[in-house]
Amino acid sequence: MIARTVLLRQLEYLKALDQERHFGRAARVCHVSQPALSAAVQRLEEELGVPLVRRGRRFEGFTPEGERVLIWVRRALADADGLAQEVQRLRGGLEGTLRLGAIPTSLPASTHVTQRFRARHPRVTIRLQSMTSRQIALGLTNGELDAGLTYLDNEPLPGVDALPLWREQLLLVVDAEGPFHDADEITWRTAATLPLCLLTPDMQHRRIVDAAFAESGARPNPAVETNSVSTLVAHARSGLPGVTAPTWLAANPLPPGLRALPLVDPEVRFTIGLVTASGGQRAPIVAELLGLFSPLELDQRIRRPISAVP
Repeated sequence: MIARTVLLRQLEYLKALDQERHFGRAARVCHVSQPALSAAVQRLEEELGVPLVRRGRRFEGFTPEGERVLIWVRRALADADGLAQEVQRLRGGLEGTLRLGAIPTSLPASTHVTQRFRARHPRVTIRLQSMTSRQIALGLTNGELDAGLTYLDNEPLPGVDALPLWREQLLLVVDAEGPFHDADEITWRTAATLPLCLLTPDMQHRRIVDAAFAESGARPNPAVETNSVSTLVAHARSGLPGVTAPTWLAANPLPPGLRALPLVDPEVRFTIGLVTASGGQRAPIVAELLGLFSPLELDQRIRRPISAVP
């Protein structure tokens, strides 16, 4: 029987230890001394009756029991945060932090989300981080994110609720004076013959691009790989065309000398939206975020003509 004296603070110590993987750093995050944090974790182990942490001369990780307990710790702390938010809402308005992860290609359009939320809840701070879709999935599972902006119809994330916001088509950024100066579009097979700058394989955008090349019967041989969309566009100026999306170009117009062509055969379209952890009662801050948008509401606002970009 778990003792009723298990403290929320002890759970916070355990979560900090999981995040920092070091007793000293976890103690600093929690604003306590290292001996105090270590003693609190040991008391929690005694109250639960199982070892949670593998100890040597330094932190060596969690025991199998500790890994299982951490799942419940994250849920308990998330519920505690939700309770605090609900009380704040009853008192007259939400406070705290909305933690958002966003794939890089969605970042320029994320302002549509953050501005609307801030207009409704000005006392909430929004922490927006650039992440891969896999990092977003892990953050939602671990309770380190409240929501994410990511692809919905390619490699759908398990255990999430999804709200589609807009759809995109892929474009190739090329030299405006080069071989494709008068083209209206370009095929994936033709693009595969060019020296390209593409996003890195750990990013889902790149996996979408590779799948489109494969469907066309071609395989690209990129000269440069990067995890930065702005770097990708910059390399197009040096003669290495890059694949990107209209969302980025709408917020960051191409410099003179470059243009963007729709990629066809196949024509690839994908949906980007908000994802939140499914199951259980939503925290008020998450419920408020999802209630601000209807499905595909941002599609027309974000989309723009994607012929040549001067």
